[in-house]
Amino acid sequence: MLSKVVIANRGEIALRILRACREMGIRVVAVHSSADRELKHVRLADESVCIGPPPSANSYLNIPAVISAAEVTDAVAIHPGYGFLAENADFAEQVEKSGFIFIGPHPETIRLMGNKISAIKTMKAAGVPCVPGSEGVLDEDIDKTLPLAREIGYPIIIKAVGGGGGRGMRVVRSEAALPSAISLTRAEAAAAFGNDQVYMEKFLENPRHIEFQVLADSYGNAIYLGERDCSMQRRHQKMIEEAPAPGLTEAQRHEVGELCAQACRDINYRGAGTFEFLYENGQFYFIEMNTRIQVEHPVTELVTGIDIVREQLRIAAGETLRYKQKDIKIQGHAIECRINAEDPDSFLPSPGIISRYHAPGGPGVRVDTHIYSGYRVPPYYDSMIGKLITYSDTRDSSMARMRMALDEIIIDGIKTNIPLQQTLLEDATFQAGGISIHYLEKKLGMC
Repeated sequence: MLSKVVIANRGEIALRILRACREMGIRVVAVHSSADRELKHVRLADESVCIGPPPSANSYLNIPAVISAAEVTDAVAIHPGYGFLAENADFAEQVEKSGFIFIGPHPETIRLMGNKISAIKTMKAAGVPCVPGSEGVLDEDIDKTLPLAREIGYPIIIKAVGGGGGRGMRVVRSEAALPSAISLTRAEAAAAFGNDQVYMEKFLENPRHIEFQVLADSYGNAIYLGERDCSMQRRHQKMIEEAPAPGLTEAQRHEVGELCAQACRDINYRGAGTFEFLYENGQFYFIEMNTRIQVEHPVTELVTGIDIVREQLRIAAGETLRYKQKDIKIQGHAIECRINAEDPDSFLPSPGIISRYHAPGGPGVRVDTHIYSGYRVPPYYDSMIGKLITYSDTRDSSMARMRMALDEIIIDGIKTNIPLQQTLLEDATFQAGGISIHYLEKKLGMC
């Protein structure tokens, strides 16, 4: 087993990884910015190294600093968590070239799946259903693009090849709007991702967002751990996730899950990963693969009983998967609400000192957070400060527990999105299950 691991991240996911390491007897090195000296996982780690000032570019995205921290502490592996460098193929490559284990997929796999065009081509070759669209990058000659758009049929969506996080996307509903939409998306993509290449897909009007969790080892073994519904989202940012997806049949789960597992074998995938789909009118359409642990992994852990982070560590240590597909049973229902330090009406970030914090409790309640009374939420990073997860034998019971947990949790001193989450849990349409990805924005009057 790994003897010492650097956690190249912050916040709740860093604490989640630390706990898994501690259970397995693995020593932990916490790297942090100067603004994060008081993070809980930094306090609990065996060793800590400050890798730079608050801006991410100078700390958590500073590849030489992260690798140097592993060198000076004699660590053997680096866990990237999610965000920051987690899906940076160059980082994974430099980690391995420096003689450390990267707890994640091979660099070439990250590179393959990080490019939307190559990812779609790979999935098509593996038999995974994809959204109708361009077979590659759009030509700069608009006269070649217009006929393709007519063939696909409006509305269409222009996407950045290297996009992510909801950026680099633009819906086009008419031919007249297409040229400017392509130009604007190219400019946005170049600024955000350093790559102005874009492609085109059919825009589905009312799809759900359903994703499949996979695990694969270095020996060609791969399994799927069921699916999650992540359709409650705003500007492509998820707010509530649940497992299993309401209304999905066991036959559908098996069919798509097996395709995902086989695709992992085809591309020599290693570690934890997620296949993301749009789902409309009974059909699945692949959109991307996330080559890392997901924010919403706890709901899958609760319905399968499998510790996904622990499995990441075992796989990185060179062990084989402990589970066969026949061992995976989906039982009960889990729901996750993301808790953000932001104004629930304007969505503006709300950094500051948490004057009082009280965690909810009771059967089937899990809280993944790094906050505590007196903790200062910094203004430099993502506003998510925790995740509230509930589990029960039925969806209705799990939602009831979530409503109670949202009522119980206390976070004073800053604004949070808890009032909005409470409103959503009382929403009759959400309670019925099967909302589309556009539901929340329509409810909020954003579209």
